[in-house]
Amino acid sequence: MSERFFIEHPPTGAEVTFDEAESQHLAKVMRANVGDMVVGFDGKGMEYQIELTSVGKKKVVGSVRSQAEVSREASRRLTLAVALPKGDRQRWLVEKCVELGVARLIPLLTKRGVAQPVEKAIERLRRTVVEASKQCERNHLMAVDEGQTLEKVLASRPAASFLLHPSGEAIHHDAVVPASDVLALVGPEGGFTDEEVAEAAEHGCQIVSLGPRILRVETAALAMATLVTTVPGP
Repeated sequence: MSERFFIEHPPTGAEVTFDEAESQHLAKVMRANVGDMVVGFDGKGMEYQIELTSVGKKKVVGSVRSQAEVSREASRRLTLAVALPKGDRQRWLVEKCVELGVARLIPLLTKRGVAQPVEKAIERLRRTVVEASKQCERNHLMAVDEGQTLEKVLASRPAASFLLHPSGEAIHHDAVVPASDVLALVGPEGGFTDEEVAEAAEHGCQIVSLGPRILRVETAALAMATLVTTVPGP
């Protein structure tokens, strides 16, 4: 089997018990059998080679045959604070952020925001992180925080912090080269207000632009993610 499976509770010994959702996927979709070898990961960097020892419809158990810490993280840690778009565009955004190696996603609360990051929405996005990590072979789960105000995000910003806005100067990859920790702020469909831009600037954020065209929220976020995570690390 080539598919990977998430282990919500990392094994403390040789035995692994998959949660109900992963067990059902193994038993019903993959039609797993005792003796099959599968790959498990714990979301914190460990990857396991597991031999299945018991296969039930709601509970699958395996024995760890080998384990290793395997990192496929980007060379710099990127936090994206994004005013979430509506509907399915949220899921697509999270999926691609995981694939690109974004370390942390903060749903940003802004004056013109259109989607509120309520608890159920956050939980859905976290489930998307797991599914995307399984697909792209990432072993560290991207963190999805609760919604935060601009003020709170700025209060703990790293030195390399950028707010995306059409009025800013064009960003170049050299701007992120020296940094190991980067924050990028992406506004809602209606854009940041002048007051929000001024607040970010007062806190030391660089106001930058990704070009002369107006980008959708998810396009801007992923363009920034590509710029930051694919530039060679410091």
